[in-house]
Amino acid sequence: MWFRNLALYRFSTPFTLNAEQLDDQLAAKATRPIGALEPSVMGWAPPLGRESNLLVHATGRYRMICARKEEKIMPAAAVNEVLAARVQEIEDKEGRKVRGKERANLKDEVIFDMLPRAFSKSSQSFAYIDPKGEWLIVDAGTPKKAEEITSLLRETLGSLPIAPLSVATAPSAVMTGWLTVGGVPPEFNIEDECELRDPGEDGGLVRVRKHDLGSDEIRVHLDAGKLVTRLALTFDDRINFVIDEQMLVKRIKFLEVVQDAASETDAETAAERFDGDFAVMSLEIARFLPRLIEAFGGEAEAETRNAA
Repeated sequence: MWFRNLALYRFSTPFTLNAEQLDDQLAAKATRPIGALEPSVMGWAPPLGRESNLLVHATGRYRMICARKEEKIMPAAAVNEVLAARVQEIEDKEGRKVRGKERANLKDEVIFDMLPRAFSKSSQSFAYIDPKGEWLIVDAGTPKKAEEITSLLRETLGSLPIAPLSVATAPSAVMTGWLTVGGVPPEFNIEDECELRDPGEDGGLVRVRKHDLGSDEIRVHLDAGKLVTRLALTFDDRINFVIDEQMLVKRIKFLEVVQDAASETDAETAAERFDGDFAVMSLEIARFLPRLIEAFGGEAEAETRNAA
C-alpha cells in the first residue's frame, strides 16, 4: 500500500474517534451497488479488500480508510448523438429551433433514459488519519479528487474540522528562490523537472522535464519574471516527488532504502504485506512532513489555517 500523491489536511480540533468507533460510523455509509437510475454512488469499503470486512485498518496510531466510487459510463458522443436526433425530430415536427434551456433539459432527459442501460466502472480512493500528528492525508493528485473523499467523510461524521496545509511563505516564491539564489535545505535535492509560469493574467507556461534546472535556458525564464509553480525534489535519498504551488505532493516514489525496509517485514499474506507497507510508509511520511513544512518557512498561523 503505497500512496502516489499526498493531499495534506490539518485537523483544527483533535480527532478523538478510535478505530472501532470510526469503523462504526463509516458503516452507515458503506459502499453498495449502484442503482439503475443513479449516475454514481460512493461509499466506504474495506481497505484490505477481500482480506477483511473492517472499514478501518489501524497500524500503530495510523488509521487507513478507503472510499469506493461506482459511476455510469456515459460517452459524450453517444449522448450527443441521441440528443441531436431528438432535437431534429422536434424541429422538423414543430418548425422551430430548439435552443438554450430547452436543449439542456432534453440532454438531461437523454442521460436519464440511457442510465439503466449504461455500463459502470468503479474506483477506490485511500486516505489515512494520524490523530497524534493531526493529519488527514489523502492519496489524490488534484484538490477535486481529494474533495470527493473529504466530502464523504464529512457527510459520514457530521463534521470534519480540517483545512488544507498552509505554509508561511508562498510555495512558488520559495521554489523560485531555490532556482535563482539557491538555499534549498540540505535534506532536499532539486531534480530535473519544473513548471514555470508568468504571473500575469494570461501568462505563459513552460514545462520542463529531464533538463538541467541550473542551465542558462531556465535562467532566462526566471530573469523574465516567471515563477516556479511545480518542482521535482528528492528528500534524503528516500522519497522522490513533485510539489506544486498548492503544497500538493504528486508522483511520490519511495526509493530503494524505503522499499528494502518494507521487504524486511517477512509478510506472507496480502494482508500482512498491506500492513507492513502501510507501517513503513506512514512512518516515512511522518518523518518527511515536518522537514517539508520547515523548507517552506513553517506553517501559517492557526488563524490563517482555519480561514482556509
